[in-house]
Amino acid sequence: MRRSTSRTGERLAEAADARLPLLDGGGPLLRKAFPDHWSFLLGELALYSLLVLVLTGVWLTFFFHPEMRETVYDGSYVPLRGMRMSDAFGSTLRISFDVRGGLLMRQTHHWAALVFIAAIGLHLLRIFFTGAFRRPREVNWIIGVTLFVLALAEGFAGYSLPDDLLSGTGLRIAQGIMLSIPVVGTYVAMFVFGGQYPGHDIVPRLYGLHVLLLPGALVGLVTVHLILVFHLKHTQWRGPGRTAVNVVGKPLYPQFAASSGGLSLTVFGVLALLGGVAQINPVWTYGPYRPDQASTGSQPDWYVGFLEGALRLVPPWETNLAGHTVMWNVLLPAVVLPGLLFLVLYAYPFAEQRLTGEWHLERHLCDRPRDRPVRTALGAAGVTFFGVLLLAGGNDIVAQTFRVSVNTLTWILRTALVLAPVAAFLLTRRLCHALTGAERERLVEGEETGEVRQTVEGGYETGHRPVTDFRPGAPRTPLSPADRPPDPRTGTRTPQHPGPAPRSR
Repeated sequence: MRRSTSRTGERLAEAADARLPLLDGGGPLLRKAFPDHWSFLLGELALYSLLVLVLTGVWLTFFFHPEMRETVYDGSYVPLRGMRMSDAFGSTLRISFDVRGGLLMRQTHHWAALVFIAAIGLHLLRIFFTGAFRRPREVNWIIGVTLFVLALAEGFAGYSLPDDLLSGTGLRIAQGIMLSIPVVGTYVAMFVFGGQYPGHDIVPRLYGLHVLLLPGALVGLVTVHLILVFHLKHTQWRGPGRTAVNVVGKPLYPQFAASSGGLSLTVFGVLALLGGVAQINPVWTYGPYRPDQASTGSQPDWYVGFLEGALRLVPPWETNLAGHTVMWNVLLPAVVLPGLLFLVLYAYPFAEQRLTGEWHLERHLCDRPRDRPVRTALGAAGVTFFGVLLLAGGNDIVAQTFRVSVNTLTWILRTALVLAPVAAFLLTRRLCHALTGAERERLVEGEETGEVRQTVEGGYETGHRPVTDFRPGAPRTPLSPADRPPDPRTGTRTPQHPGPAPRSR
């Protein structure tokens, strides 16, 4: 009976495929394998957060008015009733208090933006520390960094739309950054704001960027990114059966599609829960923006906190040259530093492969961070540098919380900005060498059994058994040339022959 039912199902599938030949064209695609390690889900987390952003953002466009004209508020929030404000801020209040489900959508949208940028950042870190940016995936790395830059710009544009006192303070800082650019700074600020600050054009212009131009660029780059992932095939951890010409994991349909669909529902649910119970960006407590005021304890969203911290740490350096003042205390931290940071990120894959001699090799297997001590140490130094700047972005709040002087804390953070990345580099590199050394010793000698035996000479020795438990990517016995100690200068192991370039999927 079961055999007959199976044959009937096969005949029905063949008949359906004859009418609409999906399996002929999409069969290989549906059977494409994806690794199932949790670290590979960070990109999907960013994708589903972007989907929540698009859905909630489209809903918000029906009620938000991107206008700077002045109106008198007469809505449900009593403390601000009768106050003059821009139509943008007034519509934000109406969404929050008068539109059914409006506050939930606003806060879900904001939480999704934070998770989206965080997921992109963590995804880039995973790619960096595992070496997944190497040939033939350099273009995908460039696309990923560009997505991160666009996400920062998209987040800042959306953050500035409500025209509240907090976001207006951020726009004022942005205008000061534009003015710090030598020669053309004044023209750049006039062009962006449409005249003297604050003008009446900035919110409509940011609205166009936020709902049309930047989302279109993000969706387009995400599409290209996914196409390249399918074309180049996914990277994977080293292990039995895993080579440069295959991928071991779940097929796209139905196993991977089911797990990925479950992740999407989890992301939707968690973001909706945060939007419903965790207050974020309560613009009504800040009030409408006025150029002669600034909110006390202003803190930007975390993704631009490093820029705020850099502005707070640089001393008030200025240079008067030919009747012009160059404000180094703004130009260096807000223009030069971010430019250098992203230039390094764009160039790193090419620089590392040239320095290590791997520029002509295709790499499809992930490195464990400990196996590349120099790269891992550089990444740890960069994360430490970012962390110090992020902490400096809230130095006034930290000083007030711990009852210390703001000036003292600022000097401590200035010192840490120089010394902490160096210490993180040295410590991380030493730790990587220690971990790989201990691992090789464990593979050669085996695991201790806890038994102690007395030798005929009267000494004592511990019993060992062969290692049977291995983590993803860990070397196995017998040790191969790829598992030899890395070069102390570059952290690179003995180069492997690339073999034939895989192009089958």
